[in-house]
Amino acid sequence: MDEALLRDLTPSVLAVLVRRGADFAAAEDAVQDALGEALRVWPADPPRDAKGWLVTVAWRKFLDATRADAARRRREDRLREEPAPGPAPAADDTLQLYFLCAHPSLTPASAVALTLRAVGGLTTRQIARAYLVPEATMAQRISRAKRTVTDVRFDQPGDVATVLRVLYLVFNEGYSGDVDLAAEAIRLTRQLKAATDHPEVAGLLALMLLHHARRAARTAPDGSLVPLAEQDRGRWDTKAIAEGVGILQAALARDRLGEFQAQAAIAALHADAPTAGETDWVQIVEWYDELARLNDSPVVRLNRAVAVGEADGPRAGLAALAALDASLPRHAAVAAYFHERDGDLATAARLYAEAAAEAPNLAERDHLTRQAARINARINAAVRRGRG
Repeated sequence: MDEALLRDLTPSVLAVLVRRGADFAAAEDAVQDALGEALRVWPADPPRDAKGWLVTVAWRKFLDATRADAARRRREDRLREEPAPGPAPAADDTLQLYFLCAHPSLTPASAVALTLRAVGGLTTRQIARAYLVPEATMAQRISRAKRTVTDVRFDQPGDVATVLRVLYLVFNEGYSGDVDLAAEAIRLTRQLKAATDHPEVAGLLALMLLHHARRAARTAPDGSLVPLAEQDRGRWDTKAIAEGVGILQAALARDRLGEFQAQAAIAALHADAPTAGETDWVQIVEWYDELARLNDSPVVRLNRAVAVGEADGPRAGLAALAALDASLPRHAAVAAYFHERDGDLATAARLYAEAAAEAPNLAERDHLTRQAARINARINAAVRRGRG
């Protein structure tokens, strides 16, 4: 059984049912039933046309469910004429489904969860694990999202800005979990760029490429995180960096700055530095100022504080941090870093331990725990030297 094939076929089969008149929620249920049937039947009797088989079975599942539901009797006239089974047309409907899942009536969290479930092929359990919530909570969130778009058709899609936000969040989710969606998000953003004259689409694609170019250097062989300053830059994908920078420059030349372009400009400055010590932090601070004017979120201000500390010294960074809510995610980790650079090892060790306890994932928690242990070892060594 080729489960990867099933995952790849899911979006296009779902799109066929929706185009034939099925509402999104019922179509998604029917496709899931058909995938279950495929897992049962295909190992002993694989079909010659996998997609056609799935379309036929899913459509029959949908018809059965529709006829069994008295509240949907008004749709039976339209549904009685079952199309004859046969080869399904070759088409990539994934991006179109992103527009449907990113409908403005959905919250960003619901839109991403629905996209990961219906288009990305992740299970409810996998999505719940990525969001650090109970599986039952995520199942309810997805069910509410499906009900919201029940009567939404392909002529009522979400707007480009909403789709960009979902693609960006899916790209970020793609680095964790059992299924890697980062490359798929890049592929779909390329499609969107080819179809849409929108500088922020180009900005998002550039940002994705520049981040993805560093992926191989982000983790050590044992799976532990490698901070940006310690990464082996020889492992960065220079071809992806060059493409990202070129796309970004063309977008910036249009003088319609958006937050994805600003983020990509910051990523490009990191990529352009031969070593961490040669990073142009002053210019990065300037770009964060531009980004804050477009999106003055706490996360942007936290990242700007990091850049200020790198450009003007740890005390300047701590002063910038003092203006932010200490409960902000990763606030303690940033404060620990600057206290260490300022020579206050005891405070740094304590803050690294606090940050580890609040880390959003296991890899980050382990990294911060190691940082706390490293600082404590330095403190203990200094104490022993003093006694000697």
